Amino acid sequence: MRWSRWGWYAMTVLALLVAAYAFVVSFVPDWRPPLVRELFAQRPLAAWGHFLGGGTALATGAFQLHTRLRNRWLGLHRWLGRTYVLAVAAGGLAALALAPHATTGGVAATGFALLGLAWLATTALAVIAIRQRRLAAHRDWMVRSYALTLAAVTLRIYLPASQFAGISFTIAYPVIAWLCWVPNLLLAQAFLRSRRARELLAASAIPPRWRQERMRSPA
Repeated sequence: MRWSRWGWYAMTVLALLVAAYAFVVSFVPDWRPPLVRELFAQRPLAAWGHFLGGGTALATGAFQLHTRLRNRWLGLHRWLGRTYVLAVAAGGLAALALAPHATTGGVAATGFALLGLAWLATTALAVIAIRQRRLAAHRDWMVRSYALTLAAVTLRIYLPASQFAGISFTIAYPVIAWLCWVPNLLLAQAFLRSRRARELLAASAIPPRWRQERMRSPA
C-alpha cells in the first residue's frame, strides 16, 4: 500500500508538471520551442486541441485514480470524469489530425495515430461501461485510458534521455513514438491482472457462509 501511495504521488507530480507545460505553451507564445511554434502556426486548431486537451486529461485523470478521493467525493469524481472524457476527445481527435504530419516520417506518424485511436477507444469503452453500470470494467478501462494519457509524460522523459545518450533525433523519435505508449499499456494490463488476482485471492479467503451473506446483501 505504501509503494502504491508513493507511486500515485510520483505519477501525479509528473502529470501535473507536463500539464502545466502544455498550458504555458498554449497561452504564452514566447515560451514555445521552435517545433511547437511551427505547429501552432501551421495547424493552430489541432495544436490547441492537442495541448489543452492533453493537459486537462493529465491533470484531471490522476485524481480519478485515487480510491479514497473517488469514494469520498463521488460528485466531484463524476464531474472530473466528464471533463476528462471531453479533454480526451479533443486531444485524441487533434492527435489524429497531427499524426500524418509527424516529424521524421511514417513510422512516427503511425505510432502517434495508433496512440490517438487507442486513447479514444479505451476512453469510449470506459464511458460505455459506466453507463451500463459495469463498475469494474469502467475502472479497468479508465486505467488503460490514463496509461495512454501518460504517454505525454513518458515522451518527455525519453526525448531528453535519448539526446543525453547521444542518439540523433531522427533515429530516436520514430522509436519514441511507439515507446512512449506501448509499454504504458502493457504495464497497465499487468497491473490490472495483478489486482484482479489479489481480489480473487481475498475473496477466496472469505468463509463460504459469509460469501453467501454478502451475495444476498443489497449493498
